[in-house]
Amino acid sequence: MTPAARVQAAIEILDAIAAAAREGGAPADAIFAEAMRARRYAGSKDRRAIRAHVYDAIRVVRSAPASGRAAMLALVDDQPGLADLFDGSAYGPAPIAADEPRADTGLAAQALVDLFDPLVGEDERGAMLARAPLDLRANRITSREGDLAALFPEGEAIPGAPDGWRLPPETAAAQHPAYGEGRFEVQDAASQYASAALDAAPGQAIIDLCAGGGGKTLAIASLTGNDATILACDTNRARLQQLPPRAERAGATRIETRLLNPGKEVSMLADWQGKATRVFVDAPCSGSGTWRRSPELRWRLTPARLERHLADQARLMDIGAELVAPGGKLLYAVCSVITREGRAQVDEFLNRHASWTADSGYLPDGIGRAAGRGFLLTPGRDGCDGFFLARLTSPC
Repeated sequence: MTPAARVQAAIEILDAIAAAAREGGAPADAIFAEAMRARRYAGSKDRRAIRAHVYDAIRVVRSAPASGRAAMLALVDDQPGLADLFDGSAYGPAPIAADEPRADTGLAAQALVDLFDPLVGEDERGAMLARAPLDLRANRITSREGDLAALFPEGEAIPGAPDGWRLPPETAAAQHPAYGEGRFEVQDAASQYASAALDAAPGQAIIDLCAGGGGKTLAIASLTGNDATILACDTNRARLQQLPPRAERAGATRIETRLLNPGKEVSMLADWQGKATRVFVDAPCSGSGTWRRSPELRWRLTPARLERHLADQARLMDIGAELVAPGGKLLYAVCSVITREGRAQVDEFLNRHASWTADSGYLPDGIGRAAGRGFLLTPGRDGCDGFFLARLTSPC
């Protein structure tokens, strides 16, 4: 492909990503992969160049653009060298017209930025769209101390994460044979901090109520040395089905999965009512803390979608509270920097459950900042995805 043809391909892919963002369609990575399958003639260098154009444009444009071309023209303003590729060649984009409209640029729509927790100052907002490093977590069940340092000497330890190791962005760590042996998992530092904050221990009965593909479930199994009973639940069959093979690879033999029907979680978990020592509620959310990895998420968030997330979060916290044994703990987590999903959600929970208390002191020194009765982690300050965490203790 010519450089101009790569730009035109990026424009067409951006058209599809913008439409999916408006309509709640497939994520950008899936759209890009499908577009590349339809362009089998594109070589590896072509794919890398097209991907760079697509994601550079997404990071520059603050909300879903009217067209992929408008998004690419906004990128041209940021990368002027691209202008020469709008040359009208056979497979390239048409020349740029005078005063041709560009998509709006910036971090996000101002109405969305206004929802951020007040701790997220202007000085650290740029880090929310910076390329994220690749974080790994050593699996205590199958690995040995120092494994990751020996396997990836180009990396460095993650502050406050004893099993964590950080590599440059887009390192192909999952292709290493040790990954297939279950010696490590790819997991952002924020998720590692959250898993440790649950304060899980051997012999406990633990529920991961929103397990998804099981990343944090596996971290909990590792932290407990495969000596805790763990029930991993979700309402998404496709995501939950990813966990058993991952658990087998990791040597985590004490994880049971349970697919729940939305709205029927309480009855389907009746056998666990009041019995769990620890409950992890990693609730569905805006994903505003993960824009480094999925920048198109800021194109997708609407007031209606946020309200649905807020309702789900409150409902899942209440369900989780019913599962906790007397004196047990519930960890609420969202990968969000939005106040209503974080500190406000916990305040409302404690108003509904007045006998519960909020814990403190469960994060490593220097990690996170107190945000109401929980803690906020941000890319700019903590070097990890944006996360809100709150650990709550039930009455004895």
